[in-house]
Amino acid sequence: MTPEEVADLIEAGIDDAEADVFRPRNPDDDTHLAAVVVSPAFEGQSLVAQHQLVYDALGEHMTRDIHALELKTYTPEAYEKHGE
Repeated sequence: MTPEEVADLIEAGIDDAEADVFRPRNPDDDTHLAAVVVSPAFEGQSLVAQHQLVYDALGEHMTRDIHALELKTYTPEAYEKHGE
């Protein structure tokens, strides 16, 4: 799967999510991806629960098409603070 396809799945599966998905190691490697996901749906959720929302949005693609996914998840407020 391409990073764009993964981002589309995440954004479709999580309310008001913005996902930036990229290849952290090799520009031709679509099996090892990294994602930064920002959504108000993460509000009040533990980090584990936030990541589970992303995995749920990706469904069977997590086991079939994606070998590894490095995740950073933020609420919009936390993401603003992260960028400061």
